[in-house]
Amino acid sequence: MRILIIEDNREIREYIKWGLEAEMFVVDTAEDGENGSYIARTNDYDLIILDNILPKKTGVEVCREI
Repeated sequence: MRILIIEDNREIREYIKWGLEAEMFVVDTAEDGENGSYIARTNDYDLIILDNILPKKTGVEVCREI
């Protein structure tokens, strides 16, 4: 299973990534809405964990674009 985490808080992002990778998931990350939207639209993911309050684009804007 491939998962994308879009979260601007580095500690939260890395903690979630660490936990998911420990369960053998493949995890990609993005730290802002603009980059996260691009990554989500150019790759296939089974799950996207999306923060709402992000730099450059909100989570709602990212969700609409995806």
